[in-house]
Amino acid sequence: MIRKARIVDVPNIQKTLGVFAQNGKLLARSLSELYTNLRDMFVAVDEETGEVVGSCSLHIIWENLAEIRSLAVINSHQGRGIGRGLVQACIDEAVELGLKQLFTLTYEVEFFQCLGFQVVDKNIFPQKIWADCLHCPKFPNCDEVALVLDL
Repeated sequence: MIRKARIVDVPNIQKTLGVFAQNGKLLARSLSELYTNLRDMFVAVDEETGEVVGSCSLHIIWENLAEIRSLAVINSHQGRGIGRGLVQACIDEAVELGLKQLFTLTYEVEFFQCLGFQVVDKNIFPQKIWADCLHCPKFPNCDEVALVLDL
C-alpha cells in the first residue's frame, strides 16, 4: 500500500535512507529535514506487517519544476514494483499540482528511463544546484545522472 507519510513513519524512513546513504546510493537525511519535508513524502507499507518498506519524495523546486528524491525500497521488498508505485504516486501528485516537469538525480538511470524520464545535463537545473547541491559532500564532483520527465 502506498500512502502519504505520517509523523510516525519518519524514524523508519530515516533508517532506510541511512542504509542507502552508507552505500553511497543517496544522501542521508536528518530527522529535522525529514520532519520539515514530511508533506513531500510517500511511503510504501507492507500490508501484512504494517512496516514501512519504502519511501519517495516529491520536492517542489520552482513554479513549474519538482524533484523526485530519496527513493528507497528495503532490499527484501525490491523487485515487486514498489519503487515504480512510489514514483508514480509522486508523478500523479505533480500532475494534480499543475507542475510541468519533474527531474531526478540518480544512479538508477534505467529504472527512471523505464518510467519515461530522459537523461539531460544536470546544469540545466540551477535552482537545484543553488538550493541543495552546494551542501552536498559530492559537490562539485557529482557523479549522479540527471533525468527529466515532461508532464
